[in-house]
Amino acid sequence: MAPNKPDLVSRDYTIHLAKRTHKTTFKSKTPKAIKVIRDFAEKAMKTKDVRLDPKVNKEVWKQGVRNPPKRIRVRLSRKRNEDEDAEEKLYTLVQLVEVASFKGLQTETVDSA
Repeated sequence: MAPNKPDLVSRDYTIHLAKRTHKTTFKSKTPKAIKVIRDFAEKAMKTKDVRLDPKVNKEVWKQGVRNPPKRIRVRLSRKRNEDEDAEEKLYTLVQLVEVASFKGLQTETVDSA
């Protein structure tokens, strides 16, 4: 892989939200889950600018404020920022990946063709 071209990449991750929101007050479980997804994307893709797709937000909030899903499968895509006066050249887009079961899933690099 060329050292100057790995900046635009997409990967599928499974985020275990239950262990990250454990011992959290009921009314702040789902807001914390959203923050955890943002922090996970920031660390995995090494960008400060993280944008959540509305489908991810809907999926996390589907069961209410007290019961976020145990796990969520997301696609993290590092993209180029079109805004010229932006502080960061790249941003991360978090999209939902629908799966029937989380059994046996691993991190996968997705071709953005």
